[in-house]
Amino acid sequence: MKPFPAALLKGYGEFKNGRFSQESERYRMLADSGQTPDSLVIACSDSRAAPEIIFNSLPGEIFVIRNVANIVPPYTPDGEFHSTSAALEFAVQSLKVKHIVVLGHGRCGGIKAALDPASEPLSPGDFIGKWMELLRPAAEAVADYHWMTGAERQTALERISIRHSISNLRTFPCVSILEDQGRLSLHGAWFDISGGELMVMDPESGDFISP
Repeated sequence: MKPFPAALLKGYGEFKNGRFSQESERYRMLADSGQTPDSLVIACSDSRAAPEIIFNSLPGEIFVIRNVANIVPPYTPDGEFHSTSAALEFAVQSLKVKHIVVLGHGRCGGIKAALDPASEPLSPGDFIGKWMELLRPAAEAVADYHWMTGAERQTALERISIRHSISNLRTFPCVSILEDQGRLSLHGAWFDISGGELMVMDPESGDFISP
């Protein structure tokens, strides 16, 4: 067996002697009392778009779900394994978060794959391809916009997928009931990796604007 990655150990040493040392009391409190985050952020697994860094959050402030292309599947209690749905259920039902933010980002590899259905599967199981099937109708519609450039189509689908995930969130009874009662709010946001700009979705128009 090869040794543990040296870069990770180096990073841990810097964390332990730096941020953990400075916030040790907060970590002890969280260990004793548990977590009570106000917000759930559903983000992409992309290593360039970490929500804890983007929102400069402290430990215990946000609960994070990450998957390829920050997709929320529809409510489907079919006995299969549903990692995102399970984490969503925990955040809403157990942690009682007050906000859910679907955070997309620019240059998303999953979205790029959705726009290129002819691409070869990475494995016989084609897990990414099957996952991105959730966006197929939107991807096919965007792909037909021939007056748009490839980059424009990608950005369009990145933002459409955020609205799509918010729509799917409302298929979960625990989410829709609490939203109707005013105890839970849903939000969309899009992060531009190259410029560091955050765009927030207007709840009425669905447009993405600077906050």
